Amino acid sequence: MGTFHHGKGDLHGITVVVRTTTGRTWVGRCDTLDAAGAHLLDADLHESASGTEGADDWLRRAARLGVWPRHPHVLVPAAEVLDVRRLGDLR
Repeated sequence: MGTFHHGKGDLHGITVVVRTTTGRTWVGRCDTLDAAGAHLLDADLHESASGTEGADDWLRRAARLGVWPRHPHVLVPAAEVLDVRRLGDLR
């Protein structure tokens, strides 16, 4: 269950996965989802590149251990968001 702040939405305070049209995968604590996009706090990013861990493996590890908060605040533009889901649902 997330924290409740007026106007923040059901996912506020929940660690979520945001997949994008650019092939990026973000994991972070959801602040808000609005017309501008997904506002994440304490987030980390996976970008596919040859010779690196695949996004699915990275997400499985993130679901078990969490992520390193490399980005204190990030806005994933709405036009790039494919889906938003709870990280805990991956377990």
